[in-house]
Amino acid sequence: MNIIDNDLLSIQEARILAERSKEAQQVFASYTQDRLDVIVEAMALEISKHAKELAKLSKEETDYGSWHDKCFKNKFIADFVLKNTKDMKCVGVIGYDKDKSIVDIGIAMGVIVALCPSTSPVSTTIYKTLISIKSGNSIIFAPHPRAKNVIIKTLDIMIMAGKSAGLPDDVISYMSTVTKPGTMELINHPAVSMILNTGVPKLLKEAYKTGKPLIYGSMGNGPAFIERTADVEKAVKDIIKSRTFDYGIISASEQSVVVDKMIEPKVREAFKKFGAYFMSEEEEERLAKLIYHEDKSLNRRMIGKPAKFLAQQAKFSVPDDTRLLLSFQKYVSENNPYSREKLCPVMAYYVEDDWMDACEKCIELLLSERQGHTLVIHSKDPNVIEQFALKKPVGRMLVNTPATYGSMGITTNLFPAMTLGSGSAGKGISADNVSPMNLIYIRKVGYGIKEVEKVKKECNLDTELEKDVCLNKGSKPIDMPLIKQLFLDIMKDMDNN
Repeated sequence: MNIIDNDLLSIQEARILAERSKEAQQVFASYTQDRLDVIVEAMALEISKHAKELAKLSKEETDYGSWHDKCFKNKFIADFVLKNTKDMKCVGVIGYDKDKSIVDIGIAMGVIVALCPSTSPVSTTIYKTLISIKSGNSIIFAPHPRAKNVIIKTLDIMIMAGKSAGLPDDVISYMSTVTKPGTMELINHPAVSMILNTGVPKLLKEAYKTGKPLIYGSMGNGPAFIERTADVEKAVKDIIKSRTFDYGIISASEQSVVVDKMIEPKVREAFKKFGAYFMSEEEEERLAKLIYHEDKSLNRRMIGKPAKFLAQQAKFSVPDDTRLLLSFQKYVSENNPYSREKLCPVMAYYVEDDWMDACEKCIELLLSERQGHTLVIHSKDPNVIEQFALKKPVGRMLVNTPATYGSMGITTNLFPAMTLGSGSAGKGISADNVSPMNLIYIRKVGYGIKEVEKVKKECNLDTELEKDVCLNKGSKPIDMPLIKQLFLDIMKDMDNN
């Protein structure tokens, strides 16, 4: 009888991968930016050809989302990461301030461990690989068990393309036996320099405990506010387009909509017009029990499913053209399932008297899961937009754009990313759309341009010292016997009195 201990196999594999990756990165660290760019381009162009194939495989393996939308994500990330990093300098001399005589040297972090979600496994894998190689790092993937096969296939394609352009062995690698003990061994290995965790909250505490730099792209719970000056129809179409993309599994997509009371009837009619269905209280209860288990965890069978399917499973009827399910809500509570993140096309719908009350509601929603991910505002009032930007505990705020597309850099000029930091809530070291520049540290080289004596004069230090000398010359030493006698005389007077 053969007994195979997968935990032990995974732990041993993690150790081997970490050691080999470290050795490979030491060689890779000598590569110039031009050599790195050749490898990145070869990988990006090749993986772009497989966007559709990998999207279908992802849908088949995970049963999450829409393969059509996944294909777009895969293609966009491959093409636009390449485009946006084309002239980016990450290693070697990356900056020179002639006036200040300061040179910036980009240094790769070293060995990066990548944790990827099952919701967007292919696009996240493509993205992390490209930004790591662009910045001269080696990278080891711990594939999500639910998306293991498609992640490995994606990496095999990119590794082969990279090697044809000069990529050394073991710079890109992955665990083939994935267990939690093996992953723990990997992230704690001394050869590992940094952890890049996208949407794997179960490993967040363990990642913190390693003491290594951590970038965490969290799950989101972002609201969208429709203010009274907004273009209502555009705002509603943007929200529906965003929330239904890949059937709601993008973390940055809107989870709730907060509406200014003055325009609420118009907003409600627009939602109905463009395919949203407002549920009754009974329907809300049925759906909530379907989406969440009693322990408040998400029912993974409902993740990334279309609105009509969800309604059918909850045993209520909706029109055939229904794309989004909406639930009227008043309060934010950890016991309210509609206050939490829902990885499907379902949203809470709040109505507030004015933008100030809406501001407070948005803060409540953002703090309810302590992620501080993304907020959207639809408004034409610059003052309101500014106040939202100043006050919200959030990593990024988007204005008049769909959250899903805007956050990834599709409809904005944010860096095209699949790891959206949420550092505003203390989750990792950055709230950026993570780019290659987040995977390096910058060594400063400062040239001497002044003499110490000159700086002392600029500080007027000589003048201050002269004052001290003059004061000391004019002072007399303290007469301690006299002080003692005065003290005794005072005490004697007090006794007499």
